[in-house]
Amino acid sequence: MDNVAIVVDDLDAAVAFFAELGMELEGRGRIEGVWADLTVGLDGVRSEIAMMRTPDGHGKLELTKYHDPAASSAEPKVPPPNTLGLHRVMFAVDDIDDTIARLRAHGAELLGEVARFENMFRLCYLRGPAGIIVALAEEIG
Repeated sequence: MDNVAIVVDDLDAAVAFFAELGMELEGRGRIEGVWADLTVGLDGVRSEIAMMRTPDGHGKLELTKYHDPAASSAEPKVPPPNTLGLHRVMFAVDDIDDTIARLRAHGAELLGEVARFENMFRLCYLRGPAGIIVALAEEIG
């Protein structure tokens, strides 16, 4: 797998959110032209992307802001965790409580609570940019 893409309304805010999770901005660029239209199946594509890379360099997240055509909202606007399609993106963290506090400053909200899975992990789901679910896992065992 090369990357996972997420369409967002505020590219700068999304970059800041995922940078807070330890991802590094690899680069930003504009996407437009006939090749873009043909690839995604839309006419008149004009977008901007930011490619974020995990610190180990093995994972990438492409954040995309569509200027034209305008992005459309999913229904319901804030889908529950059991909605068909992309479920969530999970990040391993060293300190789940600290990470939650830092992400709350970027608008993240807990969906439930921090839960313990046996003596192995502390886990939680947060609502992140564009309503996506970001899961956090802290290994404790």
